[in-house]
Amino acid sequence: MAMWVFGYGSLVWNPGFAHDASLVGFVRDYRRVFYQGSTDHRGTPDFPGRTVTLDYQPGATCWGVAYKISKEQDKKTALEYLEVREKQYDEKIYLDLYTDSSPKTPAVKDVMVYLATTNKESNENYLGPAPLEEMAKQIYQAEGPAGPNKEYVFKLEDALNKIGVVDEHVQDLANAVRKYSDHTLSC
Repeated sequence: MAMWVFGYGSLVWNPGFAHDASLVGFVRDYRRVFYQGSTDHRGTPDFPGRTVTLDYQPGATCWGVAYKISKEQDKKTALEYLEVREKQYDEKIYLDLYTDSSPKTPAVKDVMVYLATTNKESNENYLGPAPLEEMAKQIYQAEGPAGPNKEYVFKLEDALNKIGVVDEHVQDLANAVRKYSDHTLSC
């Protein structure tokens, strides 16, 4: 039986594991938000970056890419890789993936999704909501081993655009980071 992994952040443009197929789609009742702190990829323990997680919101949708992994060895390798890459995400959930805005049945049932919860005991890096300008400043300034945090935002924006998705939260934050950058450079 194939394993499916849903990517809604950097997995959209950089899955990093072997897969047989990919499918653009969405999960229901969750929205993408920049509420997770990154102290190991796009920030440091002293100055965390911000990455996306899913926030439960009835009626919301979050578009991304699901990856199908069929071979047993590829599944094992992908899970080992993801457990390291997604280690700051403290929960794995299984959601249905849809490929149309009003389907009666999911395209794929039980896709695996890594999620960062608000539980500070199991997720010490959860940052939560903040004013847009504050998040933009933090993202503009943060940098970690995987590169500048602003690069993550711009790559996510670009990857979503390439699959035909406009996510208002991502777009607003990317524009605020650009505005912050322009303002900082003009001062």
